[in-house]
Amino acid sequence: MNDLAENLAENLSQEPAGRDDQLVYRLLVAVDIQGYSKRDTREQLHAQRDLSQALDRAAAGAGLDRARWDKQVGGDGELAMLPEDADLAPVVGDFPLLLAAGLRALNRERSGRPRLRIRLAVHHGTLTAGPFGPAGDAPIVVQRLLDAVPLRRLLADEPERDLAYMVSDSLYADVVRTGFTRMAPGDFQAVKVTAKGAAYRGHIHIGDPIVFADLGELHDRLPAMPPLVPSQRSRR
Repeated sequence: MNDLAENLAENLSQEPAGRDDQLVYRLLVAVDIQGYSKRDTREQLHAQRDLSQALDRAAAGAGLDRARWDKQVGGDGELAMLPEDADLAPVVGDFPLLLAAGLRALNRERSGRPRLRIRLAVHHGTLTAGPFGPAGDAPIVVQRLLDAVPLRRLLADEPERDLAYMVSDSLYADVVRTGFTRMAPGDFQAVKVTAKGAAYRGHIHIGDPIVFADLGELHDRLPAMPPLVPSQRSRR
């Protein structure tokens, strides 16, 4: 998945002229398939297709248009930069719930094949395009969270869980704690990740995975969450 951050840097460096010194504030969503390298070639292809469909369906259910996401894909996952007008609450709240529900349904339907279990990390931060890629650490932060040992361990320790989900420290404070998502702040556990001499802080959702997926299945039957008003939105 490290190549995905490099590809994103290359993409940003190719933005239209006149934006070289512009600082942009974007949501980043990173996903990775657990145990991908242990699959044979045919199963890797199945996993790629299943993940793509699961992401599309979860985004559509949350009212998000993945066609507008700037996606950099690798064999075992994806790093996506969302448009500047992306709504924080559905990305942080509804999208993971729907993804968990979709993964559970998919794995039930295809019981004879290896289960699709994934890690998901979400962060928002500043980027600016430069001649050799973006200046800014947002892609690095989301990658470090995605690769964090505690997030990997969550899937290893809880075989009934299909989705391991982490948000950055800033997203937890700006979105999860506001009450504008269906996720209880108390279901998250703060973690500190150290990688290559730097420390990164995030929050892993450790709530009941069955309830997590149930909320996703109930999404369309539950009252809509109110949108974030301007004073409560984070900076883009």
